[in-house]
Amino acid sequence: MTTLKLQNIFYSYEKGKFILSNISAELEGGKLYAVLGSSGSGKTTLLSLLGGLDTPTKGEVLFNGENITAKGLEYHRRNHISLIFQSYNLIDYMTPIENVQLTAKQDALSVLDRLGLKQDEISRNVLKLSGGQQQRAAIARALASDAPVILADEPTGNLDEDTAGEITAVLKESAHIFGKCVVVVTHSGEVAKQADVVLEIRRGHLKERNR
Repeated sequence: MTTLKLQNIFYSYEKGKFILSNISAELEGGKLYAVLGSSGSGKTTLLSLLGGLDTPTKGEVLFNGENITAKGLEYHRRNHISLIFQSYNLIDYMTPIENVQLTAKQDALSVLDRLGLKQDEISRNVLKLSGGQQQRAAIARALASDAPVILADEPTGNLDEDTAGEITAVLKESAHIFGKCVVVVTHSGEVAKQADVVLEIRRGHLKERNR
């Protein structure tokens, strides 16, 4: 079943110059999507449109068949979307468990444990954690939410190869086991290899890449 739908999306920063041009796609729950493209191609813009952080110049973004503006973008972000940023976006004076508890609908401790964070790490200020540990905490915050969609912007970009592989496996598990629609913007060939569907933005158009 389609969770998110992009319908004839155009997006321009300046009049007449479109970074995204007539994009249409259907994204389903239970699948991991990788979105590829060169720097400046519009990958992060696409993620922002899906998450209701921005609005298209033309076209519609639908959640379960309804335009996300119908109940308001804030409602869409609060109830439907969990965001994972490359820069983690954790509250820096809190611990991982305190960060996760801010949005948790599930037991924060069990989610952090599933992400491989040890007891002493979850109660440590996030600024005293490694990049990999901070990213695990950021992903735990997204997983602990009931939101059916996870949008991740370069979640493995700052991580070593082993940690990146573990993070990708968790995102894949979120789709396959927990039924979430997981969309990952990435430059990583390894993330693309693990994805169920690979989409590529090229010259403003979005196409599914053959596997």
